[in-house]
Amino acid sequence: MKYKLLALDMDGTLLNDHHEISPETEKWIRKAAAAGVHVCLSTGRGYREAISYAEHLALGTPMILVNGSEIWKSPHELYRRELLDHSQVARMYAISREKQVWFWAYAVEESYNEGNWRSEDLERNQWMKFGYFTEDDRLRGEIMQELHQLGGLEISNSSPHNLEINPKGISKASGIRTVCGLLGLEMSQVVAVGDSLNDLAAIEAAGLGVAMGNAQEAVKRKADVVTASNNEDGIAWIIRDYILAEE
Repeated sequence: MKYKLLALDMDGTLLNDHHEISPETEKWIRKAAAAGVHVCLSTGRGYREAISYAEHLALGTPMILVNGSEIWKSPHELYRRELLDHSQVARMYAISREKQVWFWAYAVEESYNEGNWRSEDLERNQWMKFGYFTEDDRLRGEIMQELHQLGGLEISNSSPHNLEINPKGISKASGIRTVCGLLGLEMSQVVAVGDSLNDLAAIEAAGLGVAMGNAQEAVKRKADVVTASNNEDGIAWIIRDYILAEE
C-alpha cells in the first residue's frame, strides 16, 4: 500500500456543515483503518473539542491538535506540546483591544475569548494558540502587519475571516512529520486533507495533498487533488480512489 497515514482536518473536512461525520465518510474511514492505514486527526481544535470524534471512530492513532501545538501519541497520551511566550500573548491580546475585534485563545488550562478572559490568567496559563475574527479585510490586514512585526509567530487561518497564530515553525505539517517519526513512516506515505490555510503546509508536504471541494482557492491551487466538498463525502472519495484503490 502506497499511503499509510491519512491526516484529516476536522472542520470543513471530516465534519459536514452540521459538525457531523456522515455515515458514508465514517464507513470509508473504518475501511481504511481496517486495512492498516493510520487515520490521524489533524486539527486546529483543542483536545476537549476533538477527543469525542477520535473515540467515536475508535482511533488509537496519534492526533495533531491546536494546529500542531500538541501531538498526542495516542488519543490519551500526550507526546509533545509547544507554547507561545506570555509576552506574545499579551501583545496579541492588546492588538485585539486596540482594533476592537473578536479574539480567542487556547491555553492548556482552558479556552478563552472576550466572554471569559481574565487578565490574571495571562501569566499563570500555558498558551498554545491565539486567534482573531473579523469580516473587515482591511482590519485583518492591519492585524497581520502587526503580527509580522512582532515576529516569532506562525500565522494561518481556518476560514477567510480569521487569523490563527501558533509558535513559529509549528503547523500541521510539523505535526505530521512528528507523527511519521513515531510511526516509522515517510512524508511520501502521507495523504493530508484540508480546506483552509492552516492545512496548506501539510498539503504541500504530504505525498498526496488533497483540498476539499469547499476549500479556499489558495489551498486548491497548491493541492495535488481536489475532492468533493465536506457535505459530499470528499474524504470517502479519496480513501476509495487513492488509498484503497490498489487493494
